[in-house]
Amino acid sequence: MIFVKSLLTNADRMIVLILLVAFCVSTARAQDAKLQIDHLNKLADKAAEVVEVTLDEKLLKVAARFLSQDNPTEAKVREIVSGLKGVYVRAFEFDKPGAYSASDLESIRSQLRQPGWQKIVSVVNHRGGDNVDVYLKYQGDIIVGLAIISADPTELTVVNIIGPIDLEKVRQLEGQLGIPKLNLPKTDQEKGAKGKPRGD
Repeated sequence: MIFVKSLLTNADRMIVLILLVAFCVSTARAQDAKLQIDHLNKLADKAAEVVEVTLDEKLLKVAARFLSQDNPTEAKVREIVSGLKGVYVRAFEFDKPGAYSASDLESIRSQLRQPGWQKIVSVVNHRGGDNVDVYLKYQGDIIVGLAIISADPTELTVVNIIGPIDLEKVRQLEGQLGIPKLNLPKTDQEKGAKGKPRGD
């Protein structure tokens, strides 16, 4: 009996160890979706208006408590937030062009060229309007992160969301948790889905 109990104990320990390793690997891969954007903080002194949001998983849970389940919009946001690991936003509005440089964005774009990141939307405005790039971070077939860079001569916004997220969910989060209105375009996949006839 002692030998059997010992075997069971060792088996239980092995299972717990495997689960812990799997959890750590999953968490580490999700954290890979977190971009280094703190270098943008130096732009705050040049900006007329600044939005800075730094919410890790713990703070997101605290913020979710202030969202009412009786309000349909807030209830939907609360549901989305419950699955996220972090929300990070840096948004700057400047009085005149030239306050930030391409090098400020290059360090972010270089991170987005790493394996797992895929650009799904790119909008280039040659008339001086918003240029928008949207990226998704994949772990296999699962989305574990999202990044948005929206830039024009007098405005710069970078959004980094960690966790299972897509553009439709981001649109629902606009105006919440410090995420600005981005007027994100629909992807080709979304346009195609909208145009498909419904099955009976």
